Amino acid sequence: MKTTYRRQLAMMVGVIALSFCMLGTAFMLLSYRYIISEKRVAMQRNANDIAALATDYISSVWGGDIHSNAFQGAIAVVAKASDTYVVVADVSGRITYATDGYQLFTYESTFLPSGVVEQLLAEGSYIGMTNLDGIYPERRYLAAQPYFIRLGTQSLAQGFILVSADTSSVSELWSAIATIFFFTAVVVVLIACIASSLTSAYQSRPLNEMAEAARKFGQGEFDVRVTGYENRLDEIGALANAFNSMANSLAKVESQRSDFIANVSHELKTPMTTISGFAEGILDGTIPPERERESLEIIVSETRRLSRLVRRMLELSRLKALTENVTAQEQFDLTEVVSRVLVSLEGKITARSLDVDARLPDGALMVWGDPDAITQVCYNLMDNAAKFAAQGTAITVEISKKDGKALVSISNLGATIPPDELPLLFDRFHKADYSRSVDRDGVGLGLYIVKTVLGNLKENITVTSEDGVTKFTFTLTLA
Repeated sequence: MKTTYRRQLAMMVGVIALSFCMLGTAFMLLSYRYIISEKRVAMQRNANDIAALATDYISSVWGGDIHSNAFQGAIAVVAKASDTYVVVADVSGRITYATDGYQLFTYESTFLPSGVVEQLLAEGSYIGMTNLDGIYPERRYLAAQPYFIRLGTQSLAQGFILVSADTSSVSELWSAIATIFFFTAVVVVLIACIASSLTSAYQSRPLNEMAEAARKFGQGEFDVRVTGYENRLDEIGALANAFNSMANSLAKVESQRSDFIANVSHELKTPMTTISGFAEGILDGTIPPERERESLEIIVSETRRLSRLVRRMLELSRLKALTENVTAQEQFDLTEVVSRVLVSLEGKITARSLDVDARLPDGALMVWGDPDAITQVCYNLMDNAAKFAAQGTAITVEISKKDGKALVSISNLGATIPPDELPLLFDRFHKADYSRSVDRDGVGLGLYIVKTVLGNLKENITVTSEDGVTKFTFTLTLA
């Protein structure tokens, strides 16, 4: 399996190596051409200077002999200083003598190639790479110029000056430059490989830790966290923080699931035990006939309680499907919905000796939303208020308008909810411990359903609890 570390390391090393290859190729070509160009320019300049010297020499002293020791010595100095090989030939192309600055060479019946002579006479110069048809043992860079004798305003070619240089010096210089560049490139590539290796390991290590943590999550270990990257400000640090947040959420969900199972087990165990006990008592005669009706009423009550629990579970399943689709919205009268819910809860409110302070608009108040879903929201909130309100107190239901929104507030007087408990009220399966003995019908789904419905409608709900007054307020968009 190709790991991220190997893939990233190979990519970085490959890019660096390719870059150096391209850079090296371009550098070698440019440097080689530059060296050759400089050498040719130098030889052409030397040829011009020597040709000008020969022209001045034979023109200033009529009949001056270019074979004189003085002229040969001057040419030898130039050849030695420029590390070149100077050849002197007459106008017919016959070589008269040559020098490398150290000794003089004479040639007998040796002529320049006719092509070189013709180009010199026609164009006045020659430059190229040649062995002069075997005069040189190898190909050399060659620059040639004719020299003249001035006769008044006219100039007459008297011969040619050829300056050549061995390519070995140029090749040695270029080879030295190439060696230095290659050595430098190897060192840089090695350093880059080490740096890339460390960088790749630095980046892949947290990914491996997260993968290992994810495997442990799959085995049920939800307490694993990725640590040591809290202070990193790059994408890895952000990923580690997001991963830990996800782990916290998973741990929270697992805790809620465990609490839900415990709650459901608790809620199911009591009524089932009660139903089983009274049914067996009626069947085996333990319960006398005169108490059978009372026992059957208890069985019916506990059966209804089980039915409510199952219904809430079905509502939860329906909400899961609802969150995957956009809730259809329509205009409806909010005042009518709230009033209808109050009427449906009249029996429960009266049974607990509660009053209702309804502060509703006189006429219709049209809002956007799903009337059935909002009916469920109002029912759950009012039922909750009636359930936890202190006996003999009042439930306040108020509808107001603000900034294009309808605000529905439902409050009751009872036990104050601790501040750290308020953010958890809308969590799925959450059920405060202090309410367990009071809320015998609930399983911690009512407020979660409220939050989910309003969230699907893009609306908000808030809760406050101070001095025994608990108040829920949600919004709806005015039509």
